[in-house]
Amino acid sequence: MKKCMSLLMAAMMLLTLVTGCGATDTPSSSSKDETSQSTSTTPEVQETMKEVNSDFVIVGAGAAGMSAALEAVKNGAEKVTLLEMTSKTGGSLNFTSGSMSAAETILQKEDKIEDTQASYLEDLLRIGSDFGGNPSRPHLEAYVKESTAAFDWLWENGLKDYTFAQDKDGKRAVFAPEHPLYSIQRTYKPKAKDPKNYKAPAHELLDKMIKEENKIEILYNTKGTKLVANEQGQITAVIGENTQTKEKVKYTSKHGILVSTGGYSANKALMGKYTENGSSYLTGGPSSADGNGLLLVQNVGADVNNLNYIPTFPMGLESADVPGTGTIASTYTWKTGGICVNLDGNRFMDETEANNSIREIALEEQPKAVQYDIFTDKILADLAENKADFMYKYKFGEGTPGGKTVVTAATLDELAQKTGINAENLKKTVDEYNKAVESKGKDSFGRSFDGKVTPFNLAVNKVEGDKYYAVPLKALCIITLGGVTTNPDMQVLDEAGNVIPGLYAAGEFVGGVWGKFVSGGTGVMGPISFGRIAARNAMTKEMATGYTVKKSSKMLDEKLFEKATTNTDKYDMTSTFKDGEYTATVDGQEGPMEVKVTVKDSKIANVEIVSNKETEAVAGAALKDVPAAIVEKNSPDVDTVSGATLTSKRIMKAVKECLDKAK
Repeated sequence: MKKCMSLLMAAMMLLTLVTGCGATDTPSSSSKDETSQSTSTTPEVQETMKEVNSDFVIVGAGAAGMSAALEAVKNGAEKVTLLEMTSKTGGSLNFTSGSMSAAETILQKEDKIEDTQASYLEDLLRIGSDFGGNPSRPHLEAYVKESTAAFDWLWENGLKDYTFAQDKDGKRAVFAPEHPLYSIQRTYKPKAKDPKNYKAPAHELLDKMIKEENKIEILYNTKGTKLVANEQGQITAVIGENTQTKEKVKYTSKHGILVSTGGYSANKALMGKYTENGSSYLTGGPSSADGNGLLLVQNVGADVNNLNYIPTFPMGLESADVPGTGTIASTYTWKTGGICVNLDGNRFMDETEANNSIREIALEEQPKAVQYDIFTDKILADLAENKADFMYKYKFGEGTPGGKTVVTAATLDELAQKTGINAENLKKTVDEYNKAVESKGKDSFGRSFDGKVTPFNLAVNKVEGDKYYAVPLKALCIITLGGVTTNPDMQVLDEAGNVIPGLYAAGEFVGGVWGKFVSGGTGVMGPISFGRIAARNAMTKEMATGYTVKKSSKMLDEKLFEKATTNTDKYDMTSTFKDGEYTATVDGQEGPMEVKVTVKDSKIANVEIVSNKETEAVAGAALKDVPAAIVEKNSPDVDTVSGATLTSKRIMKAVKECLDKAK
């Protein structure tokens, strides 16, 4: 009896040890069905839940996840499951024009442009090393080789049929001035065939290829909430939670888990922790880019690096409807004599500097990461005469979202009063600048006034005239370069540099690859290439055994990932509303959005989006679901659509304005 009791107590102690380890769990090995019932032994997931088995499971259906799914099938996967937190594929591809880059490609050969992978590698290392950046040569060597194959793969699968932007010589491989220039033309700018639904042609192609592959399944509105290890210490499952029904399912994989959940450009708290003014940066990417994947992998011991590597664009136009978010916009008036000042009224750089990285860093260091473009009618007229005013007309012309931000004044004192800029400093700054213009030499920042025309210096003008203008612009973040640590095979590493068996990562989620600055076209080709590398290795490499899974000792504070809440009151629907039709116009993504609300019996009977200039690929679900939800709830205060937060809030704002008219 004593022996039996001892054995029983030992068994109970063993069970306690197993259930007390929050980082591991044992997938069911008895079931042969694709779907079964699994009882988790971890404290976080104690309930019985459905289990779905696949050959390969991917968390995140952006460029990396989509390309990885296709590559996994190519390498023998019969069933690939992608978990996507939002209601659409693409991730950051929904927010980029889709420039691509690679060397020794079919397109370059057709254009008779000689290029080498070695030259591409050296350019990537040079650009990423600016301001002390530390790009990973081994990762970039793997990328450069893979990107050629990946581009040619897309080319043969339909990219060759797209229309490309061309330079003056008709070449489709071009230089891209929005990034530091490569030493050779190797940036490609195709145009989407279906611009209503796609911004990036690569997204359009990947979507098409996946829809044609019946071995790939995408589960939308499903967030990966916990990675699960088996008894050999291999990451072989992830708990997915439906963001709408809250149902949890255990997704197991024969070949491990790939995490490709994107960056953290929408997480102001996290950016503010690692950069001086990061919490003031505008966010221009998906609202789902909150960095939660970092916690997911840290819970099984993953190392993270370089979270302070957050490049910005010195040209962010803040949304009037959703403060803190924005789009790329610039007046470019400094090309014909305009200047940029900070809130103190001081200049802080050579505005005509050709290296974007220098101007980016300069703005990031200013109070609240904001600058004001200061210019006059003459400066604006010269911009138009040089045919360089396209961005100004498109972003700041009459009826545009940026048009309302243009401040006009008859004097510098009035301009300062309207903007909040320090008046005395502003007048002193303009006076010193105008004297530098008269000198026809260079000022203290190195800006030249000798009249020599360059793409960044089209005309020389003083800042003087009958009208003065100011436009506020902020540092805009659309990509982050810190993240999880991997080896060049895209296997995730722990803090000691050991491979965590079965765990892979790719895309913007990975840190320490590019250095401090991303190079032109790599925002698209990087995730696609590394996604392919990760999937190929996952399908072909044997997973090590005997690894002990444990949480990272450098866990990020979970408070950094809490969603910000607003103190705004709910709209008062107890009022009496007059029956009728009411319209309101609010600023939209690329232009105004008009909404019509029908009130009947003092209730919201219908909400119609009369016109809009939202990007359908991003906003489609919100344009459809939010009006219906408002009618159903009889209130403009409804949940935003995941991945389309900005559009959701614009619709709600317009409905509130309509209801105000109906009171």
